Amino acid sequence: MFPEGSPDMQTLLQQAAAMQQQLLAAQEELTNARVEGSSGGGLVTATVSGTGDLINLTIAAQVCDPDDPETLADLVLAAVADAANNAQRMAAENMADLTGGFGAETPDLGKLGF
Repeated sequence: MFPEGSPDMQTLLQQAAAMQQQLLAAQEELTNARVEGSSGGGLVTATVSGTGDLINLTIAAQVCDPDDPETLADLVLAAVADAANNAQRMAAENMADLTGGFGAETPDLGKLGF
């Protein structure tokens, strides 16, 4: 059934099970990872999980101008986008390490609205 010298079905199943365990561990690592992004020279800092969930947002007092809420909004959006991009980059690197760059795509965190 298999050409001589090729792995048998049991070996293939063991390899698939091992890969599945590695993928589950990598997903858990991404969920627990924390990645930061910032804007305004660090005046606004966003922290997201490795999966792109917003965990924390830090805003320096000097950017809280009641006469200019638009600037604060822009800085928040930029910091969150930066953090999401950093999380996506980290996820891609982790998956490439796991798969040797073959056949695994990382989720597009940009679709989460960041």
